[in-house]
Amino acid sequence: MPHGLTNIMAPLLALVVWTLIVLVWLYVRRIPAMRKAGIDPAKIKGSESYASLPPMNPKAVWVSDNYTHLHEQPTVFYALCIYSHLVGLTDGINIGLAWAYVAIRVVHTLIQVTTNYVPLRFFVFNVGSLMLMILAVRNVLWLFGI
Repeated sequence: MPHGLTNIMAPLLALVVWTLIVLVWLYVRRIPAMRKAGIDPAKIKGSESYASLPPMNPKAVWVSDNYTHLHEQPTVFYALCIYSHLVGLTDGINIGLAWAYVAIRVVHTLIQVTTNYVPLRFFVFNVGSLMLMILAVRNVLWLFGI
């Protein structure tokens, strides 16, 4: 495995790159869907006017929702990776957990932007949450020398 992939910051970078890929995906899906629905972006005043907009292809909304989700829970992941790096808890277990979390977020995205099958998406989300919990517990134990 290349040396960079065994650094706790590599999975952090990978998730940042994935988030930017989803941003491009959002534009690729959303702009044509808005045009097809006859939505004029200049007339949108903010979230209070969304209810009055014509319906848009759900897949365009799903990718937008996923992009938002990539700015929610992953902030905890970023903090845990940075903390692990700063205190030196960058063993194979934490690095493996970090890469597993990134893989889980990619799977979560692929589910949400294709089928949006909520029971499966919820399960995958919970597996990712478990990865974060384990990372957090390992860091707390490290802090107290346990």
